[in-house]
Amino acid sequence: MESVSIGKSVSELHELLVHKDISSTELTKAYIDRIQAVDPDLQAYLTVLEDEAMAQAAEVDQKIAQGETLKPLEGIPMALKDNMCTEGIRTSCASKMLENFIPPYNATVTNRLRAAGTILLGKLNMDEFAMGSSTENSYFTKTRNPWNLECVPGGSSGGSAVAVAGDEATFTLGSDTGGSIRQPAAFCGVVGMKPTYGAVSRLGLIAFASSLDQIGPFTKTVRDNALVMNAIAGYDALDSTSVPYETPDYTKFLVNDIKGLRIGIPREYFGEGIDPDVAKGIKAGIQTLIDLGAEVAECSLPHTEYAIPAYYLIATAEASSNLARYDGVRYGYRADSNDVLGMFKKTRAEGFGQEVKRRIMLGTYALSSGYYDAYYLKAQKVRTLIKQDFDKAFEKFDVLLSPTAPTPAFKFGEKSADPLAMYLSDITTVPINLAGIPAISIPAGFVNGLPIGMQLMGKAFGEGALYRVAYTFEQNTNYHSLKPNLSGEVLTCGSR
Repeated sequence: MESVSIGKSVSELHELLVHKDISSTELTKAYIDRIQAVDPDLQAYLTVLEDEAMAQAAEVDQKIAQGETLKPLEGIPMALKDNMCTEGIRTSCASKMLENFIPPYNATVTNRLRAAGTILLGKLNMDEFAMGSSTENSYFTKTRNPWNLECVPGGSSGGSAVAVAGDEATFTLGSDTGGSIRQPAAFCGVVGMKPTYGAVSRLGLIAFASSLDQIGPFTKTVRDNALVMNAIAGYDALDSTSVPYETPDYTKFLVNDIKGLRIGIPREYFGEGIDPDVAKGIKAGIQTLIDLGAEVAECSLPHTEYAIPAYYLIATAEASSNLARYDGVRYGYRADSNDVLGMFKKTRAEGFGQEVKRRIMLGTYALSSGYYDAYYLKAQKVRTLIKQDFDKAFEKFDVLLSPTAPTPAFKFGEKSADPLAMYLSDITTVPINLAGIPAISIPAGFVNGLPIGMQLMGKAFGEGALYRVAYTFEQNTNYHSLKPNLSGEVLTCGSR
């Protein structure tokens, strides 16, 4: 069964289900078997829901038997990052603080995917409270990159990227605060979309930085990505940051044609810190787009150099506020102590990991009396300048293009001892979150046997243009069809 169905796209599996070539039960069982076979090495899952998934699949098979029309995602096995609430199912944020937290409600995206008929296989590993770029900060385990088990998968949505790249789910959802969908998508050679802020409901997403967090899909192909966006995007009256807008059918933008489309190349995204081999690979991708008829020119986003410091002030300040609720009183971990104040201190000292504590301390300092204007307020002013840079660029261009990450995946431990080096791995992704615009990472080549990603950036609610360029690039290259060898052999670029 595995050879028939594992690794196929959502679109292909839908056709197989419609024509009764496979059943949803068989398909789901094949993915459960795959998880059991490869996840001991990959460590993508924190919770596997075998019984629940098989029961959901049986419901879909009953609909098929009755001749009912299947929705595009119905009967398709998928998984969620473990910071999205699932009623009755542990949602840990990969933290000791929420190790045994069982939400009493579903996130909006959970409900929408359930309504679409998807099969939930389980919950996926991540950096604790989504703070990190390597998934090394999980309290439970380190997720490994399927292209090289000695390398990180990226973060914070490392488990979500690995589950797709390692064929442990057809698609997954992750969250992106400063690159946490796009960077792991690049490191693992899959498609990752960070939608416009407000396009996808955040209700039930456990907050890191509320003005930056956004949920989006990881998929094998651009078409699959558009199909998942169709299911999860749209206004949610229960989320005060959700934008009431007319949600398009994103698959309508999947045309293999970019003739006359204007693509801007921000020079700041190819400067210091970008691996020369990564830059070379992305420039080869740019040439492909030129050959396909795109009009390409260089542009400038002059405040890019201030994006990292502005982001790490705003994000940590919001994290300090959001994580104040974890005090051992209402829910989550509680330490034993003889008095209330001691319980507060011990709970937070024992419940949070080092990176989370670091960011809470930074954020609390930035918000403290006498420093608010000097740090947080100034960072918000810089954020406005960064957004204005993008607005100006989009007066001339339909889409902007850059590397998704400055390097391919790095080895475990290579940057974890140096927080600043780790933070700089987000240099090409954090400006997008600060501006609230959409961006997608698509597979664009290999460096030393490891995938690299091309990042496409668009106007607010301009996901359609991104899908058009991404789909055209995908249809004229084969990077998305290449798979890691999970036998243990590390593939090199020369073997591709």
